[in-house]
Amino acid sequence: MNEEYLWDKSGDPDPEIQELEEILGALRYQPKRLDLPDDIQQTRRRRNVPLLAIAATLIMAILAGLFWLSHRQNQRQTLTEVPPVPVAPVTTIPEVKTSIQVAKAVNPTRQQEIVATNRLRRTVSKTAAPSKEAVLAKEQLMTALRLASEKLNLAQRKTQSPSLNQIRNQHKIG
Repeated sequence: MNEEYLWDKSGDPDPEIQELEEILGALRYQPKRLDLPDDIQQTRRRRNVPLLAIAATLIMAILAGLFWLSHRQNQRQTLTEVPPVPVAPVTTIPEVKTSIQVAKAVNPTRQQEIVATNRLRRTVSKTAAPSKEAVLAKEQLMTALRLASEKLNLAQRKTQSPSLNQIRNQHKIG
């Protein structure tokens, strides 16, 4: 058998190979044009569908933003329209004289070095009951603080103690 004929058809052909070529020649690739039947209509791919989807998304985002802004404006108006809570007048307790002040009053010529004095003035006021909004805001803040505290505790436990899987997967050595 001549291998040059198999590769580049140069050289003498082998009769068995020629016979195989003739038998398989009917199955050789023959390029031809694709003919579609007339009853099948060609559908054009719509190129504007992605553009319509993008436009719809932008419109939805703009509408959501406008709704959010108007809702925020309404909240501000309701908060500013709340009538002010009447506050009772603040009464002050008279200042109590310290022992240093009494000593100075008794002997004014005696000079003492005073490092610091405590001048705490206590004020007594009749506070009004907090409004409903203040109570709700306080409850919401306390709930958020409890939730944050629980999450921090969970994270601390996970980082400082070994997990159950680590203990379960350890093998005894020795």
